[in-house]
Amino acid sequence: MSAPETVLVRARGVHKAFGPLEVLKGIDLDVAAGEVVVILGPSGSGKSTFLRCINHLETIDQGFVEVDGEQIGFRLKNGRLNKLTNREIAAQRSRIGMVFQQFNLYPHMTALENVIEAPIGVHKQSRDEATRYARELLTRVGLSEKFDAYPRQLSGGQQQRVAIARALAIRPRLMLFDEPTSALDPELVGEVLATMRDLAKEGLTMIVVTHEIGFAKEAADRVVFMDGGVVVEQGPPGEVLANPKHARTRSFLSRFI
Repeated sequence: MSAPETVLVRARGVHKAFGPLEVLKGIDLDVAAGEVVVILGPSGSGKSTFLRCINHLETIDQGFVEVDGEQIGFRLKNGRLNKLTNREIAAQRSRIGMVFQQFNLYPHMTALENVIEAPIGVHKQSRDEATRYARELLTRVGLSEKFDAYPRQLSGGQQQRVAIARALAIRPRLMLFDEPTSALDPELVGEVLATMRDLAKEGLTMIVVTHEIGFAKEAADRVVFMDGGVVVEQGPPGEVLANPKHARTRSFLSRFI
């Protein structure tokens, strides 16, 4: 009998509105440790907002998100939910890596300096230890000859791979990817997806918002289709992508076939 899966991320009844616009309408989702979950859906379906709620870049209006058994952004005390302090939220985020659409690298820092910034500044690692691991990570993402290059000297694909190395440098339990290839020229998409496939093979827990159906087929353990702020359907990629049950999923996927 196999051991039960450890749930790393648990979301229940997650609601989020921006003024009168209700973006998330009650999201329930569990992600097991070591699982790769790809979230698909049309623009405006709430995918990126949900991802940002997981690490409290957006504050949810109702429901909760737990990562590794700890509620994100809030603490239950005397029967009431209390907001965490900025320092406490930063501590929670320090265990969650995130890669954005835009690379958000510091332009005045080299690739290596970008990667060691958080380990030294947030995690208080020694410069020697942080530098050793940063070199290892940049080599792992195929940038062993770019340690001293500045972002302006790198292609978009190379910059995004530096961003991935930077997110990995904090040794996260969870990696979030918010459409990591959407800002790239088509010929550069493959190198970033290859890096992400390698991470998936290594067993890193990943939640990936993307339109890359090929990546979902190859690397995902589970595909989640969102539309209109709700989870419409989910399951193994072979089922959801090849034989979707819901008409909304079929309509969305027909654009890629």
